[in-house]
Parts: sequence; structure tokens; C-alpha cells
Amino acid sequence: MSNSVSEVITCKAAVCWGIEEPAVKVEEIQVDPPKSSEVRVKILYASICHSDLLSIKGFPIPLFPRVIGHEGVGVVESVGEEVRDIKEGDVVIPTYIGECQECENCLSGKTNLCLKYPLPTSGLMPDDTSRMSVKGQRLYHVCSCSTWSEYMVVDANYVVKIDPSVALPHASFLSCGFSTGFGAAWKEAKLEKGSTVAVLGLGAVGLGAIEGARIQGASKIIGIDKNERKRIKGKAFGMTDFVNPDEYDKSISELIKEITNGMGVDYCFECTGVAPLINQALMATKMEIQLDELLSHEVSLEDIDKAFELLKQPDCVKVLIKL
Repeated sequence: MSNSVSEVITCKAAVCWGIEEPAVKVEEIQVDPPKSSEVRVKILYASICHSDLLSIKGFPIPLFPRVIGHEGVGVVESVGEEVRDIKEGDVVIPTYIGECQECENCLSGKTNLCLKYPLPTSGLMPDDTSRMSVKGQRLYHVCSCSTWSEYMVVDANYVVKIDPSVALPHASFLSCGFSTGFGAAWKEAKLEKGSTVAVLGLGAVGLGAIEGARIQGASKIIGIDKNERKRIKGKAFGMTDFVNPDEYDKSISELIKEITNGMGVDYCFECTGVAPLINQALMATKMEIQLDELLSHEVSLEDIDKAFELLKQPDCVKVLIKL
């Protein structure tokens, strides 16, 4: 255990005071020592994710004041007495979700949604307390951590050691977005060598999906984005074709099928979060879902009462309400 483990550290952090306040304000805060299962990390670099903008707006829970930031990289400054796999001096990045490596989900090999160390949303440590304060007032964390601070305390199960030879200014990008896209192509889809792939939206998540598809041996990787500058970024990660949908009068799915000789792609990753594009992603694949066969009845909004009666009929599958 470090001699500094009992010391409170005063440092600078970006504090969000509330939804109506300026986004963040740099304040001097106090960071407590780590408790038994925790580590205190000196943050070297942090990065910004769109989720941070949601946190500033109070999503998922409006808890203020809070220190924003969930992407970062740093060096472990001190450790609690029960921490075994992390030591002082280790270079680490924070993670959304821990892994106990013992629960049903961790042992399944199909998901990393650990039952013991799930995604924290309370803004507090697992024991429902905070390790940060400002002007005598408790500060809330973001998820499991708060990286927009010179120091942070996090449960040791929510950090991962990385190779210290990695370019540290870029290592924080692995904490969230890029790894999400990369894992979708590599770990979740497990796409096969020679597969055809389309990626909608070439931000950090989309570029991660392109890289994952490239490493898996995809033969064609189509990137779709309205920003022409993303063409160069996509090519750098392995994209073979680029489509700017604003340059055409056709739908994205039609454009993808044109590139694939009318076939569509084997896998399509929707990385924008724009709801209508989910349908375009489905229509761009070789998979055909006969949604029209689900329709058995139609009613108008004025006849909504009839819909409930139709549901009782044995031949009813889905009732369409026309507004």
C-alpha cells in the first residue's frame, strides 16, 4: 500500500454545476484516498465523447455538481489494501463495466455485461459514497469514473491495464467509442473473412467498426457519411468504398445495393444513433424480412376500438393503425 493512500489530494477538475449553468467550470477539488477495493489514478490524458454532452444535460440522471468524463488514461498513484491485480505505476484506462470473471454472464463467453459489476448510473462509488468534493460539497462521478480531473478514484474492477508503450495521448480513445465499434465487428458479429460490410456514420464508433471488419478480413467495407472529410479517415482504417448520401437522390440502402450488384451486404453497422437509419441498415443487408406478411388488419385512428376486437380473432397477426 502506498504511503499516500491516506492523503487527500487537491487538484483541478472540470465541474458541471447544473443543466442551466455553463457547461463546465474548472475548479479546485479534493480527491479522497482509495478505499480497500479501489485505486487512485493520476489522469494523463482524457478525451470527449458525445455521451459527455448527455451527462452535462443531466442524462440519465440529473445529478450535480459532477465531474464529467469517462474516457481517459492515467497512472495508478495509490491502491487499496485488497487490490491484487493492479499496482502503483500501472498505466490504466477506465471501463464502463467491470468483469468479476465468475458470474453467469462473465463465464458465458457471449456477453461482458457483468452481473456483479454492472454499468453504474448513481454517480457514486459501489458503496454509494463519493471520493470527490468541491467547496465542502459532494461531487458525483460519471458512470464508474470522472476523467476530466487531474486525479480520480475508481473501483479496481473498472480499470484495465494497458501496455505503457502505447501512445498515451491516443490511448484514452480506447475507453469508449472506438472500442464499441471495433468490438461490434470483431466480437459480436464475428464476421467471416471475405464478408461484405457497410458502416453508417464514420465517427469514432464507425471507424472502430471499419477497423474491426478489416482485421476480420472483410473483402468490401463501405463507409457512409455526409461529411466528405470522413472519406480520408475511413480509408485510413480500411474502408474500400465511400458514399456521401447527400450527393444522390436515392436511399442509403439503394446506394449500398448498387455497389454490391444488387445483393446488399452481409453485415451493416448503424453507428449514428439516428433512428430512421436502423431501417436503412436492415434494408442494406442480404437478409430479407417479410414484414408485409405480418399485416393482417388495418384500422383508422377513429376506429381504434375495433383494433382490440380484432386482436381477439385467431387469424389476427398485426393490426396497423392509420393516422
